[in-house]
Amino acid sequence: MSPKLRFAVVCSSNMNRSMEGHSFLGKKGYDIESYGTGSMIKIPGESERKPNTYPFGTTYDHIYADLKSKDETLYTKNGMLHIMERNRRIKSGPERFQECKLQFEIILTVEEKVYDQVLECFASREAVSETPVHVINMNVVDNPEDATIGAFLLCELAQHLTSRNHFVVNISDILLLLWYQPEPQSFFSFI
Repeated sequence: MSPKLRFAVVCSSNMNRSMEGHSFLGKKGYDIESYGTGSMIKIPGESERKPNTYPFGTTYDHIYADLKSKDETLYTKNGMLHIMERNRRIKSGPERFQECKLQFEIILTVEEKVYDQVLECFASREAVSETPVHVINMNVVDNPEDATIGAFLLCELAQHLTSRNHFVVNISDILLLLWYQPEPQSFFSFI
């Protein structure tokens, strides 16, 4: 059995996709954290042109109360209040990946732009150890339904990664195996 791997799942705002993955993988017993890479937290507003924005450091409780006071019916209907309820059961608020000091063996991103931002973050940091990290991207559409499906697929990937005795040797084989499934996802690996 391989040692327990530390995972992070990262999206843009640490609201929907990364938090659904955090919730699902956490329930399955994985050592998991979640983050966002954006400059601000952005979530749907009254129109596509007017999203709600908050600085990182804002709590899920605050965002929940703000949305509820703005238009409880709208944010119940579009699922944002439900998402905030889930999120605040997991942690206090969105965290920015660029401010994280923890080390992970596996970082799962859910969008190519986020993948690029994670790599840029590593390129700009001073190395604190020689421990390799694998950054793997799986494109997941940013809506509640696709976030749920994405969480299942991320869990399947995590199961494959943790079931191998020789993790580093088999990661390419695992990614190829998942690529050739009926509905392939986009994967990129960085060591």
